[in-house]
Amino acid sequence: MGEHIPDSQFEALSIRDPAMERITDKLAALPADANYFSLEFFPPKTAMGFSNLRDRLDRMARALRPLFVNVTWGAGGSTATKSLELAEICQRELGLTTCLHLTCTNMSRQLIDKALEDAKALGIRNILALRGDPPRRAEYRAADEPESTEEEEEEFSYAIDLVRYIRKTHGDYFCIGVAAYPEGHADESHPLGQSLEHDLPYLVEKTQAGADFIMTQLFFDIEAYDQFEKRLREHPSRAFKDIPILPGLMPIQGYQMIKRTTKLSHAKMPEALMARLDAAKGDDEKVKAVGVEIISELVEQIKEIKGRTPGPQGFHFYTLNLEKSVSFILERTGLIPPSTPELEEAKLAVPVPPTLQVNGSTPLQLVQDLERRKSSVGSDPRNRVIVLGRPASYPDYEATALEASVPAEPVNTRANTLAISEGEGVLGREATWDDFPNGRWGDARSPAYGQIDGYGVSLHVTVAQALELWGTPETSEDISNIFIRHLRGELSGIPWSEEGFNAETDTIKAPLIRLNSKGWWSLASQPAVNGLRSTDATFGWGPQNGFVFQKAFVEFFIPSADWKVLLQKLQQPEMRDTICFFATNAAGDFVSSDSTAAAETGAVDAQGRPVLREPSTNAVTWGVFPGKEIVTPTIIEEVSFRAWSEEAFGIWGEWAKVYGKGSESEKLLEAVRGDAWLVNIIHHDYVERDALWELLLN
Repeated sequence: MGEHIPDSQFEALSIRDPAMERITDKLAALPADANYFSLEFFPPKTAMGFSNLRDRLDRMARALRPLFVNVTWGAGGSTATKSLELAEICQRELGLTTCLHLTCTNMSRQLIDKALEDAKALGIRNILALRGDPPRRAEYRAADEPESTEEEEEEFSYAIDLVRYIRKTHGDYFCIGVAAYPEGHADESHPLGQSLEHDLPYLVEKTQAGADFIMTQLFFDIEAYDQFEKRLREHPSRAFKDIPILPGLMPIQGYQMIKRTTKLSHAKMPEALMARLDAAKGDDEKVKAVGVEIISELVEQIKEIKGRTPGPQGFHFYTLNLEKSVSFILERTGLIPPSTPELEEAKLAVPVPPTLQVNGSTPLQLVQDLERRKSSVGSDPRNRVIVLGRPASYPDYEATALEASVPAEPVNTRANTLAISEGEGVLGREATWDDFPNGRWGDARSPAYGQIDGYGVSLHVTVAQALELWGTPETSEDISNIFIRHLRGELSGIPWSEEGFNAETDTIKAPLIRLNSKGWWSLASQPAVNGLRSTDATFGWGPQNGFVFQKAFVEFFIPSADWKVLLQKLQQPEMRDTICFFATNAAGDFVSSDSTAAAETGAVDAQGRPVLREPSTNAVTWGVFPGKEIVTPTIIEEVSFRAWSEEAFGIWGEWAKVYGKGSESEKLLEAVRGDAWLVNIIHHDYVERDALWELLLN
């Protein structure tokens, strides 16, 4: 992460580089009536996602100007390298004051020391100290890591241990934040004991141990937050009298996503808010719009609550690596800081793209006004042809005389950058192309591709819950039974999914049960759909008056011996234009319909190497709606499959850690992990509903 720099040089550098400031120093420089906010990002799972997030961060930094940004850290250091890469982009490349999350459980002292030194090397002076998953140190120790002493074993069990350790080893160099839960923290799925009253003594200890600010878990219940901040400010310990408290808010990106998020975080969704989302749940765009309204209202309500305490008012936003909703929220609620002469000088120092011209006219004068832009023409850098007597048929390349007469701002002004982040104009479409959807089945190029929280591989349950749900499997039949019981609705989740099934999956429950009975354990699937209305109760999605389509696919683990037989079947010539498949194992061996098809041609390049076919991209869900381009929310391709497979095989390891080393269950799960292949098969004939299942089961 770079050469070591003495602390004295760090202090000197921080004077010259505002990004290296401590958060508390930046807060001290704000006016008493100022508003400020921070944005949270997680490291993308793919290289393309990283590249696109870098552009997104640059755009958001210029348009929104957050006081600082947060970078998440995976449980047990599972995303350490990627987290530090993202932190380096934020801190060094973009000059953003960066707060690095750091979890301490299941991390050795050696790993924590390295993380803190790496943060220093990057110029990061802010740490959010978190506990992480419940401690299971013995299972997380690397093979070459020496046995821990008793002192080390007990050192990092809670976040307070990390706060004390950072203060002991680094003094006041780092500004340290800690987490709080307005509705109480809970590890259990059904947290009967979840309460703020239970949490308060621990939060007092964390704060008094050396915390500089508090950042809350996401919430939607404004009454719960009101009581939370009131209790803290009035606490007899006076630990919270003046400490900055940043409420955590998550823009609502999708209906199913927010339901899953609230379930995992144990955040209550008030009935009135849920009713508004329920009314829009069939239309992704409406859900997102309602979500902007809900969070904007929460911000205004929180401003009133925070008005009781003198000083700047702060907010924290969990962006999920998306920009559109949070940009709308920040603009609507007036949280974007105003321009200053210093920032204007910095803006003018940035190279300016060529000034816009229309039909060869004189270059338009640079517009200095940073309010909302005055012309949509200004959001597109292309020269345009002026058309008369009709609307512009191709607005990316044509402009009406009226549009051409309106002065336009340069592309890199703050106002235009904000408009792009909000999705306006052709550049806005390019900036927000991954809004619908994001996550597991989205486009692997998206910064939001992957888990919704970015915290790495996890079972999302405690050891006790895992034992209650899945028992102690000792045979392959025991594992099959777990998957089958999940399909039948008898189990609330499996290690790869904490969710139950929807009505769509019920339509293919019978073939899925047959598949799992063979020991082919399914993780994801969907039935074929041919042109049903978008309002269909089971399969519909998107705006009204549209039609939706689906190709059938299924993803499953399969024993290596069975895979050899199935692979021969999938490679038969008649399968070439009928199916597409991707398959890999824990060792990283990979085969796909693309690679086998390329091998069949026998074509070689000038050096005698096989000419590989370009990896296929499979849109397996698409919709056709009035006045819109075709929407393809579900995509399966090699790069996303490979990225997901690492996590999928990692979950076998996490499940095995539930049981003692050397136990029958641990040995079984590790053996399965080493032997199984993960296979995804897509059937292109979406007219024949049973074609995929006949291929696999007959």
